[in-house]
Amino acid sequence: MTIKPGEPWGEAVPAPDDLHVVHDDAVAGEWVAHHRRSDRQVPPVGLASGDLARTMGGGAPGRFPGTVTRAPVDAVRVIAGGDTTWAVAHIVARRSWWRGEVVLVMNAQFLGHFDVAPRSHPNDGRTDSVRVDSAMSMRARLQARRRSRTGTHLPHPRLTARSAATQRWEFARPLVIWVDGVRWSTASSLEVVVEPDAFVAYS
Repeated sequence: MTIKPGEPWGEAVPAPDDLHVVHDDAVAGEWVAHHRRSDRQVPPVGLASGDLARTMGGGAPGRFPGTVTRAPVDAVRVIAGGDTTWAVAHIVARRSWWRGEVVLVMNAQFLGHFDVAPRSHPNDGRTDSVRVDSAMSMRARLQARRRSRTGTHLPHPRLTARSAATQRWEFARPLVIWVDGVRWSTASSLEVVVEPDAFVAYS
């Protein structure tokens, strides 16, 4: 069951001895995608580092074995260019950071050093997206980039934020789609669908 505002999320538990531990979002995403492609239940996974681990309050070196946080996490089904995969942390559509349209879709709060979606929660049944208008100037993008380190880039007239269980975009020209930090596809459209409580993560 997805979390509701004000409800506690996760519990402190000893890390299981046989837990599958991964060290970045890309490997965690592939772990989920591997099982979802065959419509199988996703086994629990340990998040040693990455943006999802940081969002969960973990990601510290040497955390496994030890006491960790166990919590249910949503996955995000990603459809673009006729292909489907799954993400755990974020999806980015862009040709360049400095010109043209950019779309960031967040299940985690962070994208590297940047606090892109301060209100995002990986178990609320929604993704939080930020769309950069193609008309946004380089100067304004630089300012927003600086502010995004502290999550203060919103509101902005050239940035559109949205939170929903399903989101879809059509692009004027094909954009490169990055899933959990890995270049995945080039497409003229992007659809993301949240799959609530898709797996259990330890971090």
